[in-house]
Amino acid sequence: AAIVGFAGLPPTLAAARRGATIALANKEPMVCAGAMLLDAVRRGGARLLPVDSEHNAIFQCLDATNREAIERLILTASGGPFRTWTLEQMADATPTQALAHPNWDMGAKISIDSATMMNKGLEVIEAHHLFGMAGDRIDIVVHPQSVIHSMVAYADGSVIAQLGDKDMRVPIAHALAWPRRMNTPVARLDFAKLSALTFEPPDLDRFPALRLAREALQMGGTTPISLNAANEIAVAAYLSSQIRFLDIVRIVEDVMGRMAGSFRSADVPSRF
Repeated sequence: AAIVGFAGLPPTLAAARRGATIALANKEPMVCAGAMLLDAVRRGGARLLPVDSEHNAIFQCLDATNREAIERLILTASGGPFRTWTLEQMADATPTQALAHPNWDMGAKISIDSATMMNKGLEVIEAHHLFGMAGDRIDIVVHPQSVIHSMVAYADGSVIAQLGDKDMRVPIAHALAWPRRMNTPVARLDFAKLSALTFEPPDLDRFPALRLAREALQMGGTTPISLNAANEIAVAAYLSSQIRFLDIVRIVEDVMGRMAGSFRSADVPSRF
């Protein structure tokens, strides 16, 4: 299931209802309809396997038989092409610059989401649903080298991480072969040649999309749908040069505020 955006929800939901094994590569179905999709998976006897590199990494590190020992989920983020840019520089960023991800070769929409770090905010919401973890127990850490794809922290102080080359064939192969493992032609990590693995906290002032995603998760109801819909439209507008880069998140925040005033989470059934 790799259709970009909300458009991926209907076929994914249909597959779940007929009991398919689903390799889930797009975030938006889980962001917009996580409770509904998981209910369809349970009722249909389907199996849901995460392919997104961060969620696949957590899936590989998670001890599902000892859930009470899980302390936190830690999503890693590359920081995108503007990790070291100032807000003034980002204000003038062109689509070509925003699409130039330093580590991954991705489609246009997800590349822009990485540049705003909305991608990581959506991943927090998805991880909440996939792994049944409260949002305040899902952390984000910026890891520019993209060698560690995510981690799980346990109550005894252990942190288990999944490492690998920056190649989506690894999580795809894991999902296709699960519960076994298959050989792949991807490059192997040479630890002797890794110069450094560095980490830093995300800058919420320069990347407010992370804050908006957490607010959407906390508010529940229709708010995650509003977040996602506004982001899809704003990203498309940016790619067609109708708005500037920083306008993307401003539009999302404005829409979330307007929708929150119209549809309170108490009016909509929610599992949060």
